[in-house]
Amino acid sequence: MEKLSLNVLREKYLEFFASKGHLRMDSFPLVPQNDNSLLLINAGMAPLKPYFTGEKIPPRKRVTTCQKCVRTLDIENVGKTARHGTFFEMLGNFSFGDYFKSEAIPWAWEFLTKVLEIPEDRLYITVYQDDDEAKEIWMKTGVPEDRIYKLGKEDNFWEIGAGPCGPCSEIHFDRGEKYGCGKPDCHFGCDCDRYIEIWNIVFTQFDGDGNGNYTRLAHPNIDTGMGLERLACVMQDVGNLFEVDTVRNIMLRLSDIAGVKYTGGSGKTDVSLRVITDHIRTATFLIGDGVLPSNEGRGYILRRVLRRAARHGRLLGIKGAFLCDLCEAVIKENEGAYPNLAERRDYIKKTIAAEESRFSQTLDSGLNILNKIVDDIKAAGGNTIPGADVFKLYDTFGFPIDLTRELADEQGLEVDEEGFKALMQEQRKKARDARLALGDFGWTDENALIDKSLKTEFVGYKENECDCEILYIIKDGELQSLASGGNATIVLDRTPFYAESGGQVGDTGVIKTASGTFTVTDTKKTPNGQFIHTGSVTEGEIALGKAHAQIDTARRAAIARNHSAVHLLQAALRKVLGTHVEQAGSYVDEHIGRFDFTHQQAVAKEELLQIEKLANEEILKGDAITCTEMPVEEAKKTGAMALFGEKYGDTVRVIRMGDFSAELCGGTHLDNTAKAGLMRIVSESSVAAGVRRIEIITGMNVLEQIYADKKLIENVATSLKAPNLNELEHRADSVMAELRDVKKALEAANASAALAKIDDAYGNASEISGLKIVKACFKGLPVDTLRTSADSLLDKHPECVAVFATVNDGKVMFTARCGKAALTKGANAGKLLSAIAPIVGGGGGGRPDSASCGGKCPEKLGEAIDAVYGVIKTQIGE
Repeated sequence: MEKLSLNVLREKYLEFFASKGHLRMDSFPLVPQNDNSLLLINAGMAPLKPYFTGEKIPPRKRVTTCQKCVRTLDIENVGKTARHGTFFEMLGNFSFGDYFKSEAIPWAWEFLTKVLEIPEDRLYITVYQDDDEAKEIWMKTGVPEDRIYKLGKEDNFWEIGAGPCGPCSEIHFDRGEKYGCGKPDCHFGCDCDRYIEIWNIVFTQFDGDGNGNYTRLAHPNIDTGMGLERLACVMQDVGNLFEVDTVRNIMLRLSDIAGVKYTGGSGKTDVSLRVITDHIRTATFLIGDGVLPSNEGRGYILRRVLRRAARHGRLLGIKGAFLCDLCEAVIKENEGAYPNLAERRDYIKKTIAAEESRFSQTLDSGLNILNKIVDDIKAAGGNTIPGADVFKLYDTFGFPIDLTRELADEQGLEVDEEGFKALMQEQRKKARDARLALGDFGWTDENALIDKSLKTEFVGYKENECDCEILYIIKDGELQSLASGGNATIVLDRTPFYAESGGQVGDTGVIKTASGTFTVTDTKKTPNGQFIHTGSVTEGEIALGKAHAQIDTARRAAIARNHSAVHLLQAALRKVLGTHVEQAGSYVDEHIGRFDFTHQQAVAKEELLQIEKLANEEILKGDAITCTEMPVEEAKKTGAMALFGEKYGDTVRVIRMGDFSAELCGGTHLDNTAKAGLMRIVSESSVAAGVRRIEIITGMNVLEQIYADKKLIENVATSLKAPNLNELEHRADSVMAELRDVKKALEAANASAALAKIDDAYGNASEISGLKIVKACFKGLPVDTLRTSADSLLDKHPECVAVFATVNDGKVMFTARCGKAALTKGANAGKLLSAIAPIVGGGGGGRPDSASCGGKCPEKLGEAIDAVYGVIKTQIGE
């Protein structure tokens, strides 16, 4: 039995089933497509569910995949044992109503014993107790009857509630005595690690009602699953997944970074090495598939594994960021099978680095707080960290509850999870109430009045107006046959009005009948496909029946200019910043186009100019904008950009702009890039961690912006008395130079006046044991001038203690100085200000010879200055 690498095993499996007529499909992304029941893909068959249920027609009746998967149910055990992990790959061959047991069983045996050359006498088979058919096929395949075991429903029958289900057959491998328990009677079925399941073949042949009643399916299916890492353990004769070649290489790189060695034991070092190795695999693949760290959903899972890994890095003694470098090892080991990792290398590294940086800023502070909490609980004889403290660690220091739970467990403490959940729920309620306070922009119960089977025919891609029929008029929450005046909602059988979707706002316009006019102010679409036209009757009355609908064409054209320009913007962004740029959101109306995209730092001014220039060059080329409808998979193969995570139907529209841009999009567009006029970037900002936002304008909006800018420049020129615009820059420089001269002169005058006042103060200073206490208050004097004046005084009179204060913008600023003679006698400027600053609502201090601080109660400044004498007297022991 040859020792084969994990990457070779993957390829051999896929090649084998391709030779059996299977379509070899790439792994689906970890983010489920069109499936809200899962946060992340957690099984090989999960992305294929629509084919099994008949919801979609499979590209071929025979399919084989190696599917990347993430499961976090046992995340707390990752590291503690060598068996648990959050990321894994699942090999699978599937039949959608095609072949069945008589093919699936022999093929599995052939692959294991002929292709991989696993000795037959090391394989054991289990079948469902009533599945004599499967047992007979195994025996015909060449498996001795004494190696086939019948097991009950709990072990060998697959079902989840009602729906398709069926018996399964598992293949187990004997790893040998060295992995066994050592008992004389150790045999197949023993609970030790000697016998492990490597392949499960599910025969989906029944439709169950959930109550134990089963009906035979007319077209049964095959669903198989074999863990790639587990198979690699078998073929490489290693103890666990962390010793498999590709995973081991990642851990070796981690060991180099940490300066430690992995022994395969249960010590703290080995636990941390396993945690980090597993979690960096998960994080790298998640980011490669478009997931960003956040506090919700799949983004929370990513944040959780990254922060858990970062904390274990600290336990290993690693200083500073390291995960962003370690992910290189993950990419190197997997880029052959998953080229998107190499393509998005820089983006993956930057995303990890940003999250590491965010967490490191609060980790030490959070750990100090947690350690104090733990100490206080133990000192009080308690055993539970209160929910309020857990919430504070989460809300203030970014500690996922799982991390707090883990840290508490290490200290032998429990966590008040119910209290934490209650506070989280309270926080969500506050946020929800705040949103509601802004108004309800959601759907109302009026939609329940519309027949859900009704579908509105949309003709707006080609037509700006059309004859139609008014099917529903809803006013004041009730169906009406006639409406006059006031707001209402209208549903048509066909419409040219685009309904708000994909970031593009809905159309406006008019719906006219023989008896009146309805002005449409917005158009939306229900989940069932009805277009909802909202607005008001502005002339006569509107009744059910024949009508004519017409959109506001000028507004539609302005929207199309912005929408098409946003496509050009995305293409330009990817060319200038890199292919890691992906759409994270958008908004398009007649005024602006807004595009949110994945990028870790602010876009530099030079980059913005380059992006803007690229997009405008494409506009001026006057390329035709074409729209082609095609199957979604075919569209993706053409290279058309798809919005990550977006739910697309079987048929999509591909909007292509020359050779520069191609995207899947359901919005309305120009027919030529030149009709955008010009595109101008008006802002660039941050939306969230790892997400930037650019806003653009096009067409007449650019012209209006140019007019506004020109008017502003003319007004500035007039104010600066520049005779013409060409001399504006020179005139502005001259004015700034004049202002600098005036400022210098003013500062000199202030300093002179201050020195004069200080000289007077010196002449009237109080004395204590040969020390002069010089005090003075000013208004509007810069602090720097105060400090300079104090230094000048002490240069002349080292026996002085000087305390000066100034009030600027309602705030007090103190500066204090102690000369050498004063220091010798025990005077201390820092402690002096610490004593008097609280009087004016401030605090602070500094060195014995020099100190500064502030306060917020200028009305108490006199009281603070009067207290100086007494403080100095105490300091020198008088």
